[in-house]
Amino acid sequence: MESNTIQEVENSHVINISKVLYSGKVVVIGGRDGKAKSSDGKLDVELTSPGAKGNGTNPEQLLAAGWSACFIGAMHLGASKMKISLPSNMFVNTSVDLATNDDGFFLQAHLEIHLPGLPIDEARKVVEAAHATCPYSKATRGNINVKIDVMV
Repeated sequence: MESNTIQEVENSHVINISKVLYSGKVVVIGGRDGKAKSSDGKLDVELTSPGAKGNGTNPEQLLAAGWSACFIGAMHLGASKMKISLPSNMFVNTSVDLATNDDGFFLQAHLEIHLPGLPIDEARKVVEAAHATCPYSKATRGNINVKIDVMV
């Protein structure tokens, strides 16, 4: 099989990576109505188009789950640096919408960050720091509509 590489570079600016910490490798067969399996076998899921019959998940749900998990990790990192204790019952409720307009298909996201009992000023600082450091937030910044609500 012949291969050509296409490298997408944001605004013609190459991001210099000093060290790769992890590579998630997944093979998808059949697209939105197929199957996704990771190289280590830890992810093995059926895929179903949004709204279609079937028991599979879809790319929007997978992105929402990955972004939420990463965002929580980034909040822990930021809170630790700020010496703020996060509530044990915190959670992130994320929706990723598949949308359309005259130019085609797009994504948009809404992250609802729940930090019960944390003072609102501390909660906002933690969320702002997380949004600045989370790789998913960086990847989507300026590319899709993102709304973040902080709930205390």
